[in-house]
Amino acid sequence: MEPEEKEIEDILKILDDFTARGESRLKIQTQEDLAAGQTRKAYHLGRCDVGSPWARGQAFDVLEPEKEK
Repeated sequence: MEPEEKEIEDILKILDDFTARGESRLKIQTQEDLAAGQTRKAYHLGRCDVGSPWARGQAFDVLEPEKEK
Protein backbone atom coordinates (compact mmCIF):
# COMPACT_ATOMS: atom_id res chain seq x y z
CA MET A 1 0.00 0.00 0.00
CA GLU A 2 1.32 3.42 -0.93
CA PRO A 3 1.94 5.94 1.91
CA GLU A 4 -0.90 8.18 0.71
CA GLU A 5 -3.32 5.22 0.62
CA LYS A 6 -2.21 4.26 4.14
CA GLU A 7 -2.98 7.79 5.37
CA ILE A 8 -6.45 7.60 3.80
CA GLU A 9 -7.06 4.20 5.41
CA ASP A 10 -5.94 5.60 8.79
CA ILE A 11 -8.37 8.52 8.49
CA LEU A 12 -11.23 6.21 7.53
CA LYS A 13 -10.48 4.02 10.56
CA ILE A 14 -10.56 7.06 12.85
CA LEU A 15 -13.94 8.10 11.42
CA ASP A 16 -15.34 4.57 11.65
CA ASP A 17 -14.23 4.25 15.28
CA PHE A 18 -15.70 7.67 16.08
CA THR A 19 -19.13 6.82 14.67
CA ALA A 20 -19.10 3.34 16.23
CA ARG A 21 -18.86 5.02 19.67
CA GLY A 22 -22.06 6.98 18.93
CA GLU A 23 -20.38 10.39 18.88
CA SER A 24 -22.51 13.05 17.24
CA ARG A 25 -20.02 15.83 16.52
CA LEU A 26 -16.52 15.89 15.19
CA LYS A 27 -14.17 18.82 14.79
CA ILE A 28 -10.74 18.14 13.41
CA GLN A 29 -7.82 20.50 13.86
CA THR A 30 -4.26 19.69 12.98
CA GLN A 31 -1.51 20.78 15.35
CA GLU A 32 2.21 20.77 14.86
CA ASP A 33 2.85 20.30 18.59
CA LEU A 34 1.29 16.81 18.65
CA ALA A 35 3.31 13.76 17.72
CA ALA A 36 2.27 11.81 14.63
CA GLY A 37 -0.78 9.72 15.48
CA GLN A 38 -1.42 11.53 18.78
CA THR A 39 -4.94 12.84 19.36
CA ARG A 40 -6.60 15.09 21.89
CA LYS A 41 -10.30 15.04 22.73
CA ALA A 42 -12.38 17.85 24.19
CA TYR A 43 -15.75 17.10 25.77
CA HIS A 44 -18.49 19.35 26.99
CA LEU A 45 -22.15 19.21 27.90
CA GLY A 46 -24.55 20.87 25.54
CA ARG A 47 -24.26 21.90 21.93
CA CYS A 48 -22.23 25.09 22.11
CA ASP A 49 -18.90 25.20 20.34
CA VAL A 50 -16.06 23.41 22.09
CA GLY A 51 -13.61 25.99 23.38
CA SER A 52 -15.94 28.95 22.96
CA PRO A 53 -16.26 31.47 25.81
CA TRP A 54 -19.78 30.11 26.44
CA ALA A 55 -18.56 26.50 26.67
CA ARG A 56 -15.73 27.51 29.05
CA GLY A 57 -18.15 29.45 31.31
CA GLN A 58 -16.52 32.75 30.39
CA ALA A 59 -19.27 34.37 28.33
CA PHE A 60 -19.04 38.13 28.79
CA ASP A 61 -22.71 38.83 28.11
CA VAL A 62 -24.32 36.52 30.67
CA LEU A 63 -26.13 38.14 33.55
CA GLU A 64 -25.01 37.07 36.99
CA PRO A 65 -27.82 35.52 39.08
CA GLU A 66 -29.20 37.77 41.77
CA LYS A 67 -28.07 36.84 45.28
CA GLU A 68 -30.73 36.07 47.83
CA LYS A 69 -30.99 38.53 50.72
